[in-house]
Amino acid sequence: MTTELPSGPFSSHDTDAPSAGVLVLAGTPIGDVADAPPRLAAELARADVVAAEDTRRLRGLTRALGVHTSGRVLSYFEGNESARTPELVTALEGGARVLLVTDAGMPSVSDPGYRLVAAAVEKDIKVTAVPGPSAVLTALALSGLPVDRFCFEGFLPRKAGERLGRLREVAAERRTLVYFEAPHRLDDTLAAMSEVFGGTRRAAVCRELTKTYEEVKRGSLAELAQWAAEGVRGEITVVVEGAAEPGPAELDAEELVRRVQVREEAGERRKEAIAAVAAGAGLPKREVFDAVVAAKNAARNVP
Repeated sequence: MTTELPSGPFSSHDTDAPSAGVLVLAGTPIGDVADAPPRLAAELARADVVAAEDTRRLRGLTRALGVHTSGRVLSYFEGNESARTPELVTALEGGARVLLVTDAGMPSVSDPGYRLVAAAVEKDIKVTAVPGPSAVLTALALSGLPVDRFCFEGFLPRKAGERLGRLREVAAERRTLVYFEAPHRLDDTLAAMSEVFGGTRRAAVCRELTKTYEEVKRGSLAELAQWAAEGVRGEITVVVEGAAEPGPAELDAEELVRRVQVREEAGERRKEAIAAVAAGAGLPKREVFDAVVAAKNAARNVP
């Protein structure tokens, strides 16, 4: 069955001149296919080229939506993203309407898509989107943690040392943090978070969102790490409470030096790290600089 294109106030996407190529990023269901936006079916039917992270998953989606794709279907995943991007850009320059879909959620968000969007923007090719379900926003909404300000950190490195380093970079971050994680690494990740952020920091593990066995486990990082040690299955999104606003007693010289060190370990030059820490603490840069120098001198005098 071929899905008819929508009409009415939201049909402006249908007015592109035939000669104008356009890249369409389409969000796909993260679990329940009933969450697919109506425009997704219309774009699947209309596209000249459908670039899919997994063509088999695409076939299952089109069957569920009852839509026929008449355009060319090709794979576009992490392993061939760099090589295939120029081919898709050429199609766009030739006037094609290219639809990009991933297995679940929005392209480019921890999924293929960024390289193609950047290449299209560089060529002044129109890029638009079909909004759809998002594991990041769904997990945030269900977490019970503050959502007015947040940052998405994607997947952490697999190696333990690199993972700890990445977590230390955001140890003082006051915004709520959102991560994706593989189920077989969840216990190690929560244990590392507990070590770096503190075991009492609140968090939520969101599992199998919008699916039959959806579960949101809330608690402290220490509690969640203990729970995950027994084994967890499914697609995982972790939401972690941001760092608490430090009180005056916490902003001693030792804490200021620690914050500078964290930024230096993350790759910042000392001058920029001192300025950032001073700005965040509402202190003169000289005060932070003096604390760093004093700590450095004290370390030299240790026998």
